[in-house]
Amino acid sequence: MTGYIADVAALARKDLRLELRARDTLPAMLLFVLSTLVVFHFALPTGADEVAAQGLLWVALVFTALLGLARAWAPEREGGALEGLVLAPCDRSAIWLGKAAAVFLFLVAIEVVALPAFSLFFSPLDGSAVLGVLLANIGICTVGTLLAAMAAASRTRELILPLLFLPLAIPLVVGGVGASVSTEPVRYLTFLGLYDAVFAILCWASFEYVVAE
Repeated sequence: MTGYIADVAALARKDLRLELRARDTLPAMLLFVLSTLVVFHFALPTGADEVAAQGLLWVALVFTALLGLARAWAPEREGGALEGLVLAPCDRSAIWLGKAAAVFLFLVAIEVVALPAFSLFFSPLDGSAVLGVLLANIGICTVGTLLAAMAAASRTRELILPLLFLPLAIPLVVGGVGASVSTEPVRYLTFLGLYDAVFAILCWASFEYVVAE
């Protein structure tokens, strides 16, 4: 188990170092989410209810995550390194988990800026809303990383990834908005936790077969 964790940490650290050097994913994600929130701020009618504002937040977060997922496997694809990772003496699921951990950290870094910006433009977020965002991040990263790996081998990956990812992201949006506006946020937070657990197990078990193909 210690070796597995070390492999995951090494793979995640590799992605973080590549991003710190290239800086081609985080700045794009940050610019996109802030631009989207600014547009929504001026587009949303005066007096619109909180549910509409929360829905727009989740639209911004999901599409920002999609932008990051589209670039998640770009270093391996462009450098031809995926085959080397697959042949490395480590569990193949560690590749998926390390990549998902790096994407999770990217999302958290973006949300450190995006959530205060949303509070400034629209309304403050309470603790249940922030917790909902963090739980949704786990679901986005686990499912999105697997789907991005599947799409990376295709020449039409920019089209395939949204078609695969967006339908599976709908429950996360429902849970996230519900945790933000419901009088009983625990139900929605529990739903998000169950989603994360189920899909994390499925993605962890199936990644080996995805990269083998």
